[in-house]
Amino acid sequence: MGHGPVRVAFRLLTKLTPGGPQTGRARAEARHGIFRAPAAGRRPQDPGLGVPPSFRVPGGQYRQQAEAAEERGDAAVTTELMARARTGDGEAFRELIGPHRRELMVHCYRILGSTQDAEDALQETMLAAWQGLHGFGERSSVRTWLYRIATNRCLNALRSGSRRPGTGTPPPAVAPLEPTGLAEVTWLEPLPDDLVEGLADRAPGPETRYETREAISLAFVTALQLLPPRQRAVLILRDVLGFRAREVAGMLESTEESVTSALKRARAAMGSRFGPAGQQEPPPPPGSPAEQHLVARLTQAFERGAIDDMVALLTEDVLLSMPPLPLEYQGRELARQFFTAMWHNRSYRLVPTRANGQPAFAVYVRDPLAGVAHASGLLVASLSGPRICTLTRFDNSVLPGFGLPRTLPD
Repeated sequence: MGHGPVRVAFRLLTKLTPGGPQTGRARAEARHGIFRAPAAGRRPQDPGLGVPPSFRVPGGQYRQQAEAAEERGDAAVTTELMARARTGDGEAFRELIGPHRRELMVHCYRILGSTQDAEDALQETMLAAWQGLHGFGERSSVRTWLYRIATNRCLNALRSGSRRPGTGTPPPAVAPLEPTGLAEVTWLEPLPDDLVEGLADRAPGPETRYETREAISLAFVTALQLLPPRQRAVLILRDVLGFRAREVAGMLESTEESVTSALKRARAAMGSRFGPAGQQEPPPPPGSPAEQHLVARLTQAFERGAIDDMVALLTEDVLLSMPPLPLEYQGRELARQFFTAMWHNRSYRLVPTRANGQPAFAVYVRDPLAGVAHASGLLVASLSGPRICTLTRFDNSVLPGFGLPRTLPD
């Protein structure tokens, strides 16, 4: 993505927060998009303005009106906010855009597969929307307009090859094990569940084929990354978000016939990679007694180093992966070797969290001499009925996004 003067100033305003950019607070603030408001009376296209106002949703005179307008299609409120924003009213712009920020972040994440890249795309989307207010012709809804901007910013990022290079380290003592395969998607990152709270409450579009929970799972996002970028965008816009072919064609400056053709190819590819519904036993509902029971058993087995108990929780074809490293291990026997190597002369502590709508755990290695536990990555568990079908291990770089520390008193 670009690094011109406006971009640099924009990133400084959004990233330089107390505690530095690597703190959990700073990452959360950047993710929620804290921007400075423009000077009173400045027009959005004035030279040198370049930065949109704060997008924190809480508070503000017009927030309830904006949310109500989104629910009932109140064009009068939207028109009023748009008119105020075009005069340089930062508060009005914030209230106009704020209700869409969370879903746009998730949309960018689905296309890019990386929370960091998605944050960058969201920042550029907000900046482009602020600078393009006078170009919005109101032929579509604000939401559709924003999705058009966000989708094209993501596609531009993929074309430019600006994805961050992946770096990572394997967990202790795993390197000597021979993997069964090499993963194609090494840039994948987990999505904290706080970013998808409330999205399931939104009524899906008439064209949707996937439920919200399924469409944020690691398996689904991984399968999306293997599609060509344009097919990926079309499938997300049509089958996940429910936009009509005519709307998607407008977003991509294409024809309905081209969109329909791309969607047909994308559905065929997803069917072979992600698998048809019902191919495996569905996971228990989030927070259900069944899920809680499985999480408790996993935590106890992991912290006790009980290899047999841990393996008993896995499906026969369980897959272990560890992006950004391309290593994959499939099957219970390799999983047993993996855990045996991990637990050799080590003990662990797990801190539960959630990612991609799935149970997740920050892993800490206990240091009894120092009385602390050191972070050793994040595990995300994909469930199939009462068992774990996939364990994805991410390195420590993802922990700040979950507000998790590098060390814990133990």
